[in-house]
Amino acid sequence: MIEEAARVVDVQGDVVWVETQRRSTCERCSVNKGCGSAVLAKVMGRKRSVIRAVNKTQACIGDNVILGLSESALIRGSLAVYGAPLASMFLFALLGEWVNKHLQLLSHDVASIVFGMAGLVAGLFWLRRFGDKIREDIRFQPVILRRIEPNGAHTATRALF
Repeated sequence: MIEEAARVVDVQGDVVWVETQRRSTCERCSVNKGCGSAVLAKVMGRKRSVIRAVNKTQACIGDNVILGLSESALIRGSLAVYGAPLASMFLFALLGEWVNKHLQLLSHDVASIVFGMAGLVAGLFWLRRFGDKIREDIRFQPVILRRIEPNGAHTATRALF
């Protein structure tokens, strides 16, 4: 389970909107001064993100909480976002090459390029449908695991899946 601290900014039934602060891992890295990622992190600054989370702990506006997201959801989501459009583009480009080889409709590489772009668009459409399908799936949603008391202690309330 991947955990992150956040603050509740809105409550809508069993769903809350929480604000998290984007952080870079550069702070803990020994070569952060000579790294391009560290420079980018400094330029971009520490911005805040507002995200939707499942409220299993009855958190209220202003509560500091710990969010959790399963590793498998992160990996599956990352594969869908990055892998599906890329794989679709690659497969359609190969199809374009095969079509051009057998039918010789277009010049040498144009068919691969056109089919590859069509594959990328098809992959993005698939990704949109996948996103709509998992939007309400609890396995892919961040969940409030526990509230953080003002003194820094965690409450005993814990969300169970």
